Amino acid sequence: MKYTILGGSGFIGNNLSSYLADKNVDLYIPKREDPEWLEKLLSFNLGTVFYCIGLTANFRNYPIETVNAHVCVLNRIINSAHMEQLIYLSSTRIYEGSPSTEESSVINIQPNSLSHLYNLSKLMGESICFNSNRKTKVIRLSNVYGSEMESENFIASVLRHAATTGKVKFQTSPSSAKDYISINDVVKVIYHLAIHGKYTIYNLASGKNTTNAEIACTLQTMGVNVEFEIDARQWSMPEINTIKLQAEFGKLRHDLIDDLPELINFYIPKE
Repeated sequence: MKYTILGGSGFIGNNLSSYLADKNVDLYIPKREDPEWLEKLLSFNLGTVFYCIGLTANFRNYPIETVNAHVCVLNRIINSAHMEQLIYLSSTRIYEGSPSTEESSVINIQPNSLSHLYNLSKLMGESICFNSNRKTKVIRLSNVYGSEMESENFIASVLRHAATTGKVKFQTSPSSAKDYISINDVVKVIYHLAIHGKYTIYNLASGKNTTNAEIACTLQTMGVNVEFEIDARQWSMPEINTIKLQAEFGKLRHDLIDDLPELINFYIPKE
């Protein structure tokens, strides 16, 4: 089979590229530095397309670029590309404020919220996939962690400060919690679901939340000085439903708390 990774220079796309390269498959990763990359992309068969293009922690600073990445480029590819199927990477962030995290649940959205612009753009991308009459799957990812994270998302920022200064000051409360999933599990599951997945949509998450207090406690055992901002706000996501994922793939191997010692070592400055 042939595989095409769009967004291959990003954290998830790069790790997925390495995982597939080890399998000696026919792999194509277009170079987006070329201003005509999209037009060239549409001229030949792409096989199975992994759509990893997207903005993450910096989306609030680039709202137009966020919509372009999650919706506009996808729309061109869905309408014009020669391909067998497309795997669209969405986000469990879309469940923010919703009463249920089951894949078929109704999503609550506030269009006037800058934070929800991200959610809306991901949902628009999903809707294009589902209503395109093309073979597609949607995978909603929770907060992905791993070494070599270049973005300034929450966990990468915590690890970088812990490793370089020996201090971390949390801006959100000890009870604030998110679902975290290792990039090592992510690439394996994405590949598995692309080939064997029975459904058109999956939550890809650990299925349990990890609190700031748990992260802080582990960092303290490693000698890191941890503080919390006075009157820090509480921010938590609902626990993600992973029943479909577990039924097909089983238990994930990695856990954030177990992986913290290895992760922090990556950020320690090398002499």
